[in-house]
Amino acid sequence: MTSQPEQLLENNLVSQLQLLGYTYVSIADEKDLLANLKNQLEKHNDIELTDKEFDRILNILSKGSVFDKAKTLREKQHIVRDNGENLYFEFISTENWCQNRFQVSNQVTIEGKYKNRYDVTLLINGLPLVQIELKRRGIELKEAFNQINRYQRHSFGASIGLFQYVQIFVISNGVNTKYYANNKNQSFKQTFFWTDEQNKPVTQLDKFTFTFLDTCHVSKMICKYIVLNETSKIPMVLRPYQYYAVESLVERVRNTTKNGYVWHTTGSGKTLTSFKAAQILMNIPHVKKVVFVVDRKDLDYQTTKEFNSFSKGSIDGTDSTSALVKQFADDTKLIVTTIQKLNTAISKKHHQSKMDKLKEERIVFIFDECHRSQFGETHTKIKSYFQNIQMFGFTGTPIFAENAVKNEMGKRTTTELFAECLHKYVITDAIRDENVLKFSVEYVGRYKKKDSATDIDIEVEDIDTKELMESPKRLEKITDFIIANHNRKTYSREYTAMFCVSSVEVLIKYYELFRQKKATESHNLRIATIFSFASNEDDKDATGFLPEELSVVEEPAALYGLNIHSREKLDDFIGDYNAMYGTNFSTKDSESFYNYYNDISKKVKERKIDILLVVNMFLTGFDSKTLNTLYVDKNLKYHGLIQAYSRTNRILNEQKSQGNIVVFRNLKQATDDAIVLFSNKDAKDIIIMQPYEEYISKFDQAFIEMQKIAPTVDCVSDLMDENEELEFIKAFRELMRIKNVLSTFADFGFNHLSMDEQLFNDYKSKYLDLYEKVKPSPQKEKVSILEDVDFELELIHRDEINVAYILNLLAKLHQVNDDEREKRKKEIIDLIAGEAHLRSKRELIEKFIQENLPHIENTDDIPDEFERFWNEEQQEAFKKLCVEENLSDIEVERVISDYTFSGRDPLLDELLELRNGEKPTLLERRKTGSRILEKIKAFIDIFFNGISGK
Repeated sequence: MTSQPEQLLENNLVSQLQLLGYTYVSIADEKDLLANLKNQLEKHNDIELTDKEFDRILNILSKGSVFDKAKTLREKQHIVRDNGENLYFEFISTENWCQNRFQVSNQVTIEGKYKNRYDVTLLINGLPLVQIELKRRGIELKEAFNQINRYQRHSFGASIGLFQYVQIFVISNGVNTKYYANNKNQSFKQTFFWTDEQNKPVTQLDKFTFTFLDTCHVSKMICKYIVLNETSKIPMVLRPYQYYAVESLVERVRNTTKNGYVWHTTGSGKTLTSFKAAQILMNIPHVKKVVFVVDRKDLDYQTTKEFNSFSKGSIDGTDSTSALVKQFADDTKLIVTTIQKLNTAISKKHHQSKMDKLKEERIVFIFDECHRSQFGETHTKIKSYFQNIQMFGFTGTPIFAENAVKNEMGKRTTTELFAECLHKYVITDAIRDENVLKFSVEYVGRYKKKDSATDIDIEVEDIDTKELMESPKRLEKITDFIIANHNRKTYSREYTAMFCVSSVEVLIKYYELFRQKKATESHNLRIATIFSFASNEDDKDATGFLPEELSVVEEPAALYGLNIHSREKLDDFIGDYNAMYGTNFSTKDSESFYNYYNDISKKVKERKIDILLVVNMFLTGFDSKTLNTLYVDKNLKYHGLIQAYSRTNRILNEQKSQGNIVVFRNLKQATDDAIVLFSNKDAKDIIIMQPYEEYISKFDQAFIEMQKIAPTVDCVSDLMDENEELEFIKAFRELMRIKNVLSTFADFGFNHLSMDEQLFNDYKSKYLDLYEKVKPSPQKEKVSILEDVDFELELIHRDEINVAYILNLLAKLHQVNDDEREKRKKEIIDLIAGEAHLRSKRELIEKFIQENLPHIENTDDIPDEFERFWNEEQQEAFKKLCVEENLSDIEVERVISDYTFSGRDPLLDELLELRNGEKPTLLERRKTGSRILEKIKAFIDIFFNGISGK
């Protein structure tokens, strides 16, 4: 059997779940769901509820967002009974998770904007907490993901919104099965396979069911291993390797006094793992305190912020050693501090009276990034000071004998400091699971010298003379290369980049080169920089350790090793930053400098900085999904290299297919050595992307496969049915994915491919026509098999093709003869058709070209004439919208303004209040509101979105 019908898959799953202890319950609709919920809550809480009392419970359940409901689920509840007595009850037992009541149902129908019928629902105490959507074998798993997103829009929030209580979604086509938390803003990239403890994926639905959907396990995942992120207002579920690490660590604290460490590769979410471990450990009765220890002030800030995002206000970040000592003395259960302040707290005599009281207490220390060089000495001090502690380390790059550095303590490895590795998840595991990206490493400007015996140029890895590396000619060539290729590497600045260099002295030279070239309009990149108040010298031995950064607890005496020239330069560069962003930072005191650091961090993540120039800062401990490129003119080795490269490989979306590393030094051997050390000798092909030529070959083969479906562009229009259209969509999407990778290579050009650019764009237009055909519409309730396909439009979007670009092309039409002009007009119209973000504007732009352009004599007038035309069309469309739907124009303007500012859909009642005169009947309310909302969104898409560049 090549495919398995969904119904058979569903029936087998329901049968298997019953064998695991789920009770089957037939639920047709919301009425049945509520009746079952009342019955299950009564049994779970050993109570009987009157109808009015149950209505009060439903009132509690109906309030708030998905995030609010996740909190409601876990909180103890209270209502006043009909007789005036207080009733305390719970929706789920979080401490005794196996003692909840488990049911399974299928084909539950809920009617919201549209009527949807869900595949398999797992109910705990009557609430739908796990939703499983199935596709037959051979169908893309992403289609099930897209289907759940459609349910989010159409029906999960209907009426009381009980399906917004779903904590975990499961999607499967029988062969592949993944799970994820209820966060409608995440992409398919944020879905996970379950694995065993050795990181072997459990993909088959039947095996996944026995392991993950076991009643006790899935209930434990919901009760213990979902984190509510207060900053983003989203629930997050732990990935399997995070779960196993926390379980191992908690077991060790409950039952032993042994230490240990967790090796989870950089970018795999160690902060979330360590937080969940700390959260569970602090609730163990015999544990007095949990102390989370980081290195350097910048990580102290970042980690405190991240911890507080998981549990708002749970951590009071310590700004001084006195504040830390106070937290040790009071009832604070979870402390975040730096290793430097911890060292001071146990070393200075004036703190001893308070600290000595804790010497015998059971305290758990968790060290973040425990590969740092100075952990050895302080680690020993902590062990000798406290008598009853356990110490655990988290690292993405452990210290082994090969990469250990000798100091006064000798060579100290991670195993010597923390003993056993409790769980391992290396970079090859993470890439296989698609939890981090591969690296595309491009070596630019490698160096050669003549062999004295043969007089032949040979490539060398070790030319590292200061004279060569810092020569003005070399630095300018590298600067010009970055300027020429930055847009290519970052997809027209959809992403940001860092440029790490060997020393402060070299950084200053690079910054001034960028500044000079910007003054001559060679580029318009937003360049920023920050460098630490530490040694200016490069690490000549490239030991792997990145020199320690600023500790801003102290005042900047002697400018932390910077000479006056360097300080003046830094203030000069910060002055450029202030002018660019309207800020007021400086190096005058540590607080201002620290605020500058934080502001840079924020702006990199928000893509408001194009390239951040650094020496060591931001190369560890900094996570930004929007950063995809690292330029390297610095010797790196072992963990320092992997840490730096890993700034680029956070998962975001389909367009960000790899982390781009552009190396201006001979680091190939160092890169290979680091990969071997932190994975295995065969891992290079897994971690490093293939050469440019391999992707050329892949593209040409994908083109051949697509031509089997549609030999010519016109053949796309002749495809017989949706099944053939689906095959074309998949084939062209694969072409786009490969081209997306190819376009980041400096050498890329369509002349290297068997398909020219015009043909690619012609097929792309047909591809977008299919998208327009099936994209959701309130007027169309028929479900197409194409509706759940992810067209991955982010692979098409190009910022440079905007209205301003089109107007520039129109201006050039006046410079050609009549025949050429008609040809160019067609090319422009085809170009608009090939850009997803311009298609909604296509009709109007074509109208301007055909009706207005012939009457404009002076090309300089085109932008103003287009502006006038656009405003007139906007006013006409606005008037038509209000007349057709009988809406108040003043109120519609307000709703449009609110929507464009916040991005939040107006509520149904807000939309209906826009209407003049008679309001729709109860049955017509939702349909009318949906129609009005879609028309308003279409108006905004045409006249507001993507128009700022006109």
